[in-house]
Order: sequence, then C-alpha cells, then structure tokens
Amino acid sequence: MKDIVFKEARIINRGRIIEGDLWVRHDRIEKIAPGISIQQNHEEVPVNGRFLLPGLIDDQVHFREPGLEHKATIFTESRAAIAGGITSFMEMPNTKPPAVTQELLQQKYDIAAKTSWANYSFFMGATNDNIEEVVKTNPQNVCGVKVFMGSSTGNMLVDHKEALDQLFSRCPVLLAAHCEDEATVRARMAEAKERYGSMIPPSAHPWIRNHEACLLSSTLGIELARKYNTRFHILHISTKEETNLFNAGPLAGKRITSEACVHHMYFSDRDYITLGNQIKCNPAIKSEDDRKAILQAVLDDRIDIIATDHAPHTWEEKSEPYINAPSGLPLVQHALQLMLTHYQEGLISLERIVEKMCHAPAECFRIVHRGYLDEGCYADIVLLDIYKSQTVSKDNILYKCAWSPLEGRTLPGMIEGTWVNGTRLFESGKLIGAPSGQRLTFNA
Repeated sequence: MKDIVFKEARIINRGRIIEGDLWVRHDRIEKIAPGISIQQNHEEVPVNGRFLLPGLIDDQVHFREPGLEHKATIFTESRAAIAGGITSFMEMPNTKPPAVTQELLQQKYDIAAKTSWANYSFFMGATNDNIEEVVKTNPQNVCGVKVFMGSSTGNMLVDHKEALDQLFSRCPVLLAAHCEDEATVRARMAEAKERYGSMIPPSAHPWIRNHEACLLSSTLGIELARKYNTRFHILHISTKEETNLFNAGPLAGKRITSEACVHHMYFSDRDYITLGNQIKCNPAIKSEDDRKAILQAVLDDRIDIIATDHAPHTWEEKSEPYINAPSGLPLVQHALQLMLTHYQEGLISLERIVEKMCHAPAECFRIVHRGYLDEGCYADIVLLDIYKSQTVSKDNILYKCAWSPLEGRTLPGMIEGTWVNGTRLFESGKLIGAPSGQRLTFNA
C-alpha cells in the first residue's frame, strides 16, 4: 500500500477547521502539518482548499442480509454508504432470521468480512426470552444490543416487564432502543381502519404512530435505564416532547444518549401529499414543529448523534396501499448532503455536522481509533467540495432498491473521494477497488 499525502486541505476535526497537509501511512494517519514532504514512493492528492472530513459513522442501518436480499445486501448498501461518505456502519438485527443468538449474529459478521465496502458492526437482538444469549455478547467486538420497545417484526418486540428488567439490569453492552408504545399504535390503527377501511392515506401515518406512543415508550426506557444505571441509547427521536427528556451538554459521561435521523430533520408531514409511502417510516415523520425542535436539540446537545435508519424496500412493496406498504426509506448515500442543506441555510456549521456524524458515534459507542482525523487513527477520510451540488436521479442512485424519495432534488455538496483504512474506494462518482471494510472494535 502506497503512502498518501493530501495537499493543501481544509481539515475539519475536533470543532476546528485547520489548513495543512495530511499524510496516510498504510491504514493510519501518520502526520498532519503544513507542507508535509516525504521521500518514499507515495501518491499525492491535491485537495486545493477543499474539505477533508473523518469518515462518517452511521449507528443505525438496515442492510437486510440475510434473508431479505431482494431489498438490499451488505455489499450493495455498504457501497452506497461509501458514496455518501459513510465509512463505518452499525447494522440492526431484524434480518431473516433475526440475529437473536450468538451463532446467527456471527453469520452476519462472516458475510460482511467478505462483502462489505465499509467498516462494520452488527447489533445483537433482544427478545422476551433470549437474555442468556444477550449476556454472552462481547463488548469488545459487538457495538450493542437492540431492543424494540415498540412495533417490530417476528418475535423481536420486547414487552414483558420481567424481560425488560432482566435486559436493562444485565445487558453487558450499550442497549439501543426503538421506542414506540405498541398498545397506543394498535389502538390508533384500529380507529384509522374504522374511519378509512382499507384505504388509509399515508398522511394518517403520524396520527397512527403519534407523539404519545413515542413519549410513553421513551419515558419508560429512560426510567428503566436510570433504575439499573444502563448505558441506554434511544434511536430516531421524532417528537418535540421527547427532546425534553434528555440533558443538554457534552456527550462525555452520559449514560443515557439519543439519536436524530436525517429524514426527521428534513421532511415533515407536509411531504406525505407528494411522497406518500416513500417517507412512511417508524417512528413517523411528524410536524414542522417537531422537525425544527429535533434540529434544535441536536444543536444544544440534548440529542447526541445524527444517523440515517437506512431501511430500503423495493419500489413494488412501497407502491402497495398504505396498510400493506412496509416502513422505511433508503438514506445512506445522501445523509451528509441532507445535513449540508441545513448548513446552506445557516442553521448548523460544518464542524457541528462532523461532531454529530463522526466524533459522537465514535465516543458514544467507544469505537477504537475511528471518527477523528487524528494522528494514529485509521485513515477513514472523505474529500468534500461544498461548492458543488448533485441532483439525485436514477442514474446515480446506488441502493439496490434503485429509488429515493429525494429523486429530482438538487442537494448541496459533492463527495469527491472516500478512503477506507487508507484505501481509496470512491472517486468522482464511481466505486473503485474492492470491498475492504474491517470489523469495528470497541473499548469495553
């Protein structure tokens, strides 16, 4: 592997933008300084005042493999992630079969070792009756345990009090939760069926999966986490009310943390009219007030991490009537650019975007030597030109599902290169090389 020297870069790292060169030796960052000159054979990358970012870390994706490969695979979606500047991901357990035993979890790691373009980790899944499998989870090489405290598929809904107590008291790693109260959602769905029959409009989705369902479940999760001093992370906050459950301030030392997703900060309930099931997801995209409140909570550090909840389905599945259409939308390829729309509007700085999408996931999950452009860290690097833009179209979408709710929209910024562990895998709109992601490791 040739050394690489990035020349005349604007480096975004640790809340600052500095100008200088960056030297990559093998798979690590060797040195950051002005005017780096080395004697050995190397590749020189002229950055010419564009930005270098740490590779983004997405703590919540659904890549569908094994069992749902008609929707997506680890190969196809990690490829799209690389194109979007995401160099590491943490994938959820609701595959088919779900990863609720250590053996099934290992099978996913085995697939990723052969096919993933990006660095990877996989959550262990919790059920009402698998606590003995959960406690076997190795905190040094597994990112966390996922609990569905709300709607789920298969047997992954955890709603028994005894099971929740066991899980929160004995979980050996960070416990990440989808929080929606199932009883509330079911009651609302019954009311919607009574009103609309089988032709429920997609615009009813935030009414069915409402504020109360989210707040009830999130409140319960936080109560349990405080009772047992659990490292607890609530995923995809979608309501203004939930943002007030969290303490503002630095991530360091927090035992209870939270995540916002890019679609909950970009879309609102106004978009159901034109996009319908394309933006149907759980928890639901809600009001404009909720959208603004979530972004504000990100800015004042009540919400710690920005992620995607990338969850692709086929166009045929999404074209079904609302009642049959699955929830979820593809996002990894365009997440950074969605956040750049807020930067363009003067609502968030580049430094804060990097903090929430790179530094914070690394800190929250205690990932070893990633998430920063520091000497000694793995060389996961994104080259960004913020003065260019890109129109999303069928021609440039890399998701296996081959669609995006963003089609036809022009998004700010152009990712001109992505390096994973010191190897360039994306250049000028094209994937190059071969999958070379590594398994993430963690400081237990």
